[in-house]
Parts: sequence; C-alpha cells; structure tokens
Amino acid sequence: MKRFRVIFMGTPDFAVPCLARLVEISDVVAVVTQPDRPKGRGQKLLPPPVKAFAQEHGIAVYQPVRVKASDFVDVLRGLAPDLIVVVAFGQILSKEILSLPPLGCINVHASLLPRYRGAAPMQWAIVRGEKETGVTTMFMDEGLDTGDMLLRETLPITQAMTAAELHDAMMKLGADVLEKTLFSLSEGTLKRTPQDDALSTYAPLLDKEVGRIDWKKPAQEIHDLVRGLNSWPGAYTMLAGQKFKIWRTRLAEGTAEPGEIVSVTKQGLLVGTGEGMLEILELQAPSKKKMAAGDYVRGHGLQLPARFDFDAE
Repeated sequence: MKRFRVIFMGTPDFAVPCLARLVEISDVVAVVTQPDRPKGRGQKLLPPPVKAFAQEHGIAVYQPVRVKASDFVDVLRGLAPDLIVVVAFGQILSKEILSLPPLGCINVHASLLPRYRGAAPMQWAIVRGEKETGVTTMFMDEGLDTGDMLLRETLPITQAMTAAELHDAMMKLGADVLEKTLFSLSEGTLKRTPQDDALSTYAPLLDKEVGRIDWKKPAQEIHDLVRGLNSWPGAYTMLAGQKFKIWRTRLAEGTAEPGEIVSVTKQGLLVGTGEGMLEILELQAPSKKKMAAGDYVRGHGLQLPARFDFDAE
C-alpha cells in the first residue's frame, strides 16, 4: 500500500483512533485541530485529545482559530499533502482548502449517509430508534456531509446500547473503514457513489433542552432518548421541583398514568408513560453523582404516590 502524505484534521477523542491508524499506514506531515479550550471547574486550558496524541508522536500541530484564513491556507499549501483526512474537526473547510490536495479531502462520518448528516449522528440515531448505524467515508465538497460516498460499514444498535457505548464502538470502526478506503485509493479501485439527497436526514447539535422527558410519550421513545443522550447532555425530568437526570432505563410491563411512580423495585423505579412502563435504573439528583436508582431511593426515601412532571415546555 502506498504511503500517502497526509494532513489530518480532527479534534475530539473520537478522531484519535483514525489518526493512530494513519500514523501506521501513511506519512502524517501535520495535524490541524481546534485551539485549546478551558474545561472543568477551574477552567484550565486543556489540549484537544488529537493534539495530545500528535505531540506524543512528534507530529507538528496547528491550531488555527479560522482554518479558512488566507495565511493559514498558505501554510497548508506549503506542506504539500497528497490528501487531507478530516474526522470530527469542528470547522468548515473552504473551497480553496478542499481543492488543495491532489487526491482531495476524505471525511470519516459516523452515520450511514445520506442519513444523519450533521454534528451529532450517533446520538440522534439512538434517539430516533434506529436498529443500526455505521461509518461512511466520503470525498468532501462544500456542502454539509454531502460529498460522494466511498465506503460504508454498518454496526448494530442493541436495545440497551447508549450513545457513549456506540461512540466507543464507532471509533474503532471508523479507523478500520478509513484504512480500507486508503488501501482502495492506493490500488486504484476506490469507487464514488453520489448521495441521494431525497433520502437525507439531519442530526443537529444537541442542547440540554433536547433531554427534557415528556412522560406522555411511549416508553420506547423515552428509553431511546435516555440512551441517546448518555453521556451528554443527559435526559432529565422534574420531581418535587428538583431536576433529576436519568441515565439508564429499561422497558417494563404494565400501564400507569404518565409520569406516575407506581412502585420501587430492587433496581429502581417503575414509572408510567404514554404507552407501557419504564424502569429507571440509574439517575442523578441535583448536585450529586450518578447512582443506582434503587440506592438513591433507599438512601433518601420516596413517599408514594409520587409523580414526575410530564408537561413538555
């Protein structure tokens, strides 16, 4: 397999396995990532995971505030890449950058395109009850995840799988699909397939309000919401004026009024929904750590009858 001269653009931990694989199979001449950001209670500046990996492996790192800036485009041009690989970078590339490398810009996207274009494809796939998702590599164009598809591989979404668990599985799959894509590129066997825009769906950025639980919805939909927003931003509900995050649930038999806590089980709480019952297994009280719902109830007591607020704002 030919060792391409590659510039890698990526930022979060999801992108690290792809960069690690590129280090093995190509010549990574530079990494471009987002600027360091303040994090945690102390708001200490911390490097993106991709930067930390690159520095550990002696790879030059660039952190432009605006990747489109003309002086930085000149820097990229001077690096003379054969190819630019982009994985969860976080900035939009200009037409000038897209046309810079002779072999183009390849993106690793965490969905089965053209479905779930956008910033949060893994989370939305679970929230919307999909039974499978996958990774697509594509040649980038000026649109939002609209370029010609190269390779696609699927991954099942199990009934209990959370977005955090799917994220970890997709990281590895992304690196595998990227390697296969570059192998086919070097062999001259890579085929381009245009996306059918009529089949496209969108996966927008998540915000905290997406997580508000409407108990009038079916148990399955609420269960999918909880799974899809674990580990961020988390599904939540109100009880006696306090905000509780709900981290793990499972479907249960029976019926009850939406939001009504009908019983306390060994594992947690049985709650009525618009269709079916839901058992809350893990929750987080205000200013507390995550804990098993059963442990919370035993430690704090819960007087029945009780009801979660179910009115959607």
